[in-house]
Amino acid sequence: MPSGSVKLHSIKKLGQENHSYEEEEPAGSYANNTTSKADKDDGQEEQPAIRVGFFQLFRYASCNEVLMMVMGSVCAVLHGSAQPLMLLVFGMLTDTFIAYDIELNELKDERKECVNNTIQWKNYTAFSGMNQSEWVIMNNKTIACGILDIEYEMTNFALYYVGIGAAVFVLGYFQISLWVISAARQIQLIRNLYFRQVMRMEIGWFDCTSVGELNTRMSDDINKINDAIADQVAIFLQRFTTFVCGFCIGFVKGWKLTLVIVAASPLIGIGAGLMALFVAKLTGMELQAYAKAGAVADEVLTSIRTVAAFGGEVKEVQRYDRNLISAQRWGIRKGLIMGFFTGYMWLIIFLCYGLAFWYGSSLVVDTAEYTPGTLLQVFFGVLIAALNLGQASPCLEAFASGRGAATIIFETIEREPEIDCLSEAGYKLEKVKGDIEFHNVTFNYPSRPDVKILDQLSVAVKSAETTAFVGPSGAGKSTAIQLIQRFYDPKEGMVTLDGHDIRGLNIQWLRSLIGIVEQEPVLFATTIAENIRYGRPDVPMEDVIGAAKQANAYNFIMDLPQKFDTLVGSGGGQMSGGQKQRIAIARALVRKPRILLLDMATSALDNESEATVQEALDKVRTGRTTISIAHRLSTIKNADVIVGFEHGRAVESGKHNELLERKGVYFTLVTLQSQGDKALNEKARQMVEDEVPEKLNLSRAGSYRASLRASIRQRSRSQLSNLIPESSVSIAGELGPRAYAVSQPDKSKDIAEEEEEFVEPAPVARILKYNAPEWPYMLFGSFGAAINGGVNPVYALLFSQILATFSLTDPVAQRKEIDGICVFFVMVGVVSFFTQMLQAYAFSKSGELLTRRLRRLGFHAMLGQEVGWFDDHKNSPGALTTRLATDASQVQAATGSQIGMIVNSLTNIGVAILMSFYFSWKLTMLILCFLPFIALSGAFQARMLTVFAKQDKQAMEVAGQISGEALNNIRTIAGLGKERTFVELYAAQLHAPYEAALKKAKVYGACYGFSQCVVFLTNSASYRFGGYLVRQEGLHFSLVFRVISAIVTSGTALGRASSYTPDYAKAKISAARFFQLLDRVPQISVYSDKGDKWDNFQGNIEFIDCKFTYPTRPDIQVLNGLNVSVKPGQTLAFVGSSGCGKSTSVQLLERFYDPDHGRVLIDGHDSTGVSVPFLRSKIGIVSQEPILFDCSIEENIKYGDNSREISMNEVISASKKAQLHSFVMALPEKYQTNVGAQGSQLSRGQKQRIAIARAIIRDPKILLLDEATSALDTESERTVQEALDKAREGRTCIVIAHRLSTIQNSDIIAVMSRGYVIEKGAHDELMALKGAYYKLVTTGAPIS
Repeated sequence: MPSGSVKLHSIKKLGQENHSYEEEEPAGSYANNTTSKADKDDGQEEQPAIRVGFFQLFRYASCNEVLMMVMGSVCAVLHGSAQPLMLLVFGMLTDTFIAYDIELNELKDERKECVNNTIQWKNYTAFSGMNQSEWVIMNNKTIACGILDIEYEMTNFALYYVGIGAAVFVLGYFQISLWVISAARQIQLIRNLYFRQVMRMEIGWFDCTSVGELNTRMSDDINKINDAIADQVAIFLQRFTTFVCGFCIGFVKGWKLTLVIVAASPLIGIGAGLMALFVAKLTGMELQAYAKAGAVADEVLTSIRTVAAFGGEVKEVQRYDRNLISAQRWGIRKGLIMGFFTGYMWLIIFLCYGLAFWYGSSLVVDTAEYTPGTLLQVFFGVLIAALNLGQASPCLEAFASGRGAATIIFETIEREPEIDCLSEAGYKLEKVKGDIEFHNVTFNYPSRPDVKILDQLSVAVKSAETTAFVGPSGAGKSTAIQLIQRFYDPKEGMVTLDGHDIRGLNIQWLRSLIGIVEQEPVLFATTIAENIRYGRPDVPMEDVIGAAKQANAYNFIMDLPQKFDTLVGSGGGQMSGGQKQRIAIARALVRKPRILLLDMATSALDNESEATVQEALDKVRTGRTTISIAHRLSTIKNADVIVGFEHGRAVESGKHNELLERKGVYFTLVTLQSQGDKALNEKARQMVEDEVPEKLNLSRAGSYRASLRASIRQRSRSQLSNLIPESSVSIAGELGPRAYAVSQPDKSKDIAEEEEEFVEPAPVARILKYNAPEWPYMLFGSFGAAINGGVNPVYALLFSQILATFSLTDPVAQRKEIDGICVFFVMVGVVSFFTQMLQAYAFSKSGELLTRRLRRLGFHAMLGQEVGWFDDHKNSPGALTTRLATDASQVQAATGSQIGMIVNSLTNIGVAILMSFYFSWKLTMLILCFLPFIALSGAFQARMLTVFAKQDKQAMEVAGQISGEALNNIRTIAGLGKERTFVELYAAQLHAPYEAALKKAKVYGACYGFSQCVVFLTNSASYRFGGYLVRQEGLHFSLVFRVISAIVTSGTALGRASSYTPDYAKAKISAARFFQLLDRVPQISVYSDKGDKWDNFQGNIEFIDCKFTYPTRPDIQVLNGLNVSVKPGQTLAFVGSSGCGKSTSVQLLERFYDPDHGRVLIDGHDSTGVSVPFLRSKIGIVSQEPILFDCSIEENIKYGDNSREISMNEVISASKKAQLHSFVMALPEKYQTNVGAQGSQLSRGQKQRIAIARAIIRDPKILLLDEATSALDTESERTVQEALDKAREGRTCIVIAHRLSTIQNSDIIAVMSRGYVIEKGAHDELMALKGAYYKLVTTGAPIS
């Protein structure tokens, strides 16, 4: 429950008002609360996840903290009993008022007078006419008079109130601050223990636990524990005490009435239970219905290129909208049901009031068992008990989530690491020679136990020699190095250093012998000197400089303005790759290591930096045991021993020349590397040099590799082989997954940062404009809300009216009056039942219609964006579908129910204040002076808490950065043996959040105490002043109660309105994000008809000097001046390695993108000026992995042309042309067969043929075949190929293919490399040239 509203509930404690109008837990709701509690316990039994008992959360508390918590609990219990205490005072106060009023009424009678402090008849004889019995009755009633000084009594009561208020302030302060302080201490300890424990874990544990998850645990989960052991405990104790005391008062003072009230409450409990049940069920149905629409959206967005190519945007928006209708229906039903149950609860509550007052007043009037004060004490005692039980239940949730969070954290703290890097155990050898040997080592990673990485590996590395490990990716080279560092222990066999099993040696000592340089070195966010010092602590500056010199880093460091004090940025981001490598080498050397491990230390560099780094490495290798893993020949040739790895074994070892003669693993890697693409590359290089000599920037190699990685992820790795350009030539493995695994953590960080970009909240007017068609619903809803708002003040009126009846002297009139009021209660209940339903239905209807409209518009806008927009990771299909699902439904909160809420609160406050001024303006003025404090104390407290939360977050951020850096780079830290340093750094950073928490405890405690005691002070002042008015100005006492309860109710209404603001703010931001999408103008517009169209479309295509980079990878030039043309009816084939721009050129033709420079001409028209829908309607495309939609074969083929209705005959003739018809007719449902999600029910060849039929049915002038047969086996390939040959007749065709058989009969073959055409001509011409194409054909190498 938002903290703001808790305060305002405290007003319910007045006793004047019973806010059961809150939909919270109305009178008597303890009944259903107890059931829900029981349910909760069952729930916990089912989830074995929570293994920490509540009291175990405090296992890290010291004696002092336990003492603080005990004191805090005592204060909370005393505070809890204050409210019921106040009821006792309140009861006496009521009785005093009523006695005074009765005296006044009696003395109004002319015939009576006050004699000796009793009221007597003036003269007996006048009444001789009265019959005897009446006479006796009259005389028996002796009524005191003249003793009661109402002002004096009220002063006493006021002092009671002030006393209770002061006690509440003090108790509230201590109850909160003691608990918060003790929690802060425990949390600081838990954070330290947890981080220290995590840093001790073995590396295998980190493989199985993601760093992101650990970071969240350190922040969120520990905060959850904090919530469970801080102020929530105190508040729970306080409310629970109030609950118990309230009931005690009820049963002690008047058990009959208490039982009657309790008897009616199960009805409310049942209502609340059913409501929860129905709402959960309907929400489920609504989500299910939306899930269908979401699936459509997801399918469409995933295959956006296909949708764009076939112009299916409008069709898809309609299909999406059809699926939204059922979600909308369920949403409206949910609103109606909620309205029904809210109305029902109100009805029952008012009936309860009616019953309680009717029965209670009969106990007061007829049998005189109770005084009126007792009646109120009992009624409000039970009510307050129920309300407090309702408010105590949210605390239970905090406890449960705290226990859940603690489970994992405490388990981690108590887990013993398998390889404990901080332990002191183990031998340290006197003298280290540096012989390393693997004896039959078998190993698999703990995160992938089924994959054997090392299989009986035996290798000996001699001291002072350089040994090179080579082999394909995944052969176990790096794994072997990690075993030497003892990041892992082998499953079988052992690793020895100078004949000692390294498991017996001290870990920190072992790692201090080893210097390691990795492929992507990790630097820490500090200065260069400090980074080098991480190698060995407290090393003098001259050693740092010496190491830098050895690593060839000294010169570039001295060129920097701050020299060794230059900050390297987080992750070393300010340095280039070569600089980072050299700093890392200096860091490894400063340790003066016996063993040097180089894991692909130069692979990520361009040629120039590579040479410098390589030189540095050659310098330092001498005299040390060195193991080098590398992929570039240049780095390996001069090693003393080369060991070839394959499938986790060492299969060969020897010198460069010996191994070449053996023709084994090493030989294949070398040959692959050096030959395959020299031809392509020399050509491309010459062209670069002819055109733009200055463009040959060596950093190109790096970005080129990045684009390669990207394209490798898309194309299956099997097709990859020898066409990797020379500058990045590597022995295959470099392109393995680790090449890009390393950089992923940084990526995810960037994503998180970008997504929190600030959006201006949208103006409400604009949101309402989208809701305009529903104005009648909103009007009726507001009408219902207004009436509901008026109900509370009416309640205050009836309540005070009942008190007034108790001072009537005529029993008949009294009875009649009471019955009338009880009937009125029933009427109010019935009215509010109907208006609640009206309000809920009308607003849910308008809200759901708005949600649907926004979703449709949003989806329509998404499909209208250019394809480049979808490449941005922020617009991935997942992100977009979530945006459709959540943003649209959050916007609903800004209109719909929100308006109802506001209207409700406003009428409530309006009616209450008008009524109060009408009855007694003086008293109203006095109470209004206190109202700001009541409202403000809540707001102020909420405000303070958010400020503290913000400060906490900032204070924790620094600590978070340290922990994040440590966890992300755990291998580097472990290799350097720096775990302790980081643990100490982290502990130092925790001091600030702890100080902040102590400050927060005091301020929060004071705020809480104040907000709780304001109510008591308000009461004391208003009743004292009320007493004065009754005495001096003859105000009727019931009006005092009327005014006070009316205003206090409206105060809570204010509070409720303000507690809704967070939803409202969220809604405005969601809306703003939505409008951003709707307002975005796509660069290539799909929906507009602007642009050229012409009748005799020929299909004449020319690319003139096209240059292009993908918007998401601006540093990689994909097309670099592409020049090629096709005449109508000709076939052009593109050949070349992956990433050379073949598919890109096809996408430019489709106008998924526009070239950055140069032009694409179609029949002489510039493509950027042609109407997009018109252009795409002339092009048919069949791609390598054709995307089919989850519908029937017939619908998939018809998708080829969305601009018209297609007859079945056309479908059949198209599928005959595609060699598909006979296969379809063999299926049981023929053309109605569903293809499954993305065509999963069909084989690849069948999918391809459906895609071809789909392309043919458009009757395109241009046919694009992007590797249309590459994924097929030979047999299907033949059928598909035949189908394609048929389809090509009379059309301009562009083919991209890998198999030469598919290309040979093309009119023009263009060989591409690095975004240009390096050779073009027919097959025979190119063979005669004896250039790149010839080489490809004769070696039979797969292309790409």
